[in-house]
Amino acid sequence: MIFEKTTIINAPLADIFRFFGEPQNLARITPPEMRFRVTNGPDRPLREDDRIEYELRLAGIPVRWRTRIATWRDNESFSDFQERGPYKRWLHTHTFREVAGGVEMHDHVDYELPLGWLGRAVAGWWVRRELARIFAHRAKVIRETFG
Repeated sequence: MIFEKTTIINAPLADIFRFFGEPQNLARITPPEMRFRVTNGPDRPLREDDRIEYELRLAGIPVRWRTRIATWRDNESFSDFQERGPYKRWLHTHTFREVAGGVEMHDHVDYELPLGWLGRAVAGWWVRRELARIFAHRAKVIRETFG
């Protein structure tokens, strides 16, 4: 399954990319009811092959998640994939490019739910709705952060 979101941010590319390179900012852009918390990760800006472990709540259920930064291209893109977590597969690619009015940030999430067709039938609609809600919150916080 694919989820995509594009956000235009009125700020310099280097500032936006630097913001996403700080692991603690993940909590800032996640809806508060998810109680997102980084439990292990670098205490420096991210780079390729870094791992981040965190805890959060999905539908009130505590979840542990570990991702690895698969690619990192300064001021251009990075991707993270789930090594452990609630999805059967999760690959999130973030791309950034300067456009009129600021920076276009594009998120491309390639994911698969556990349990195959049963997982899609039972929870596919809910997961898609939650992803849209989470990414809308994220876009709002980022726009507010960069004014």
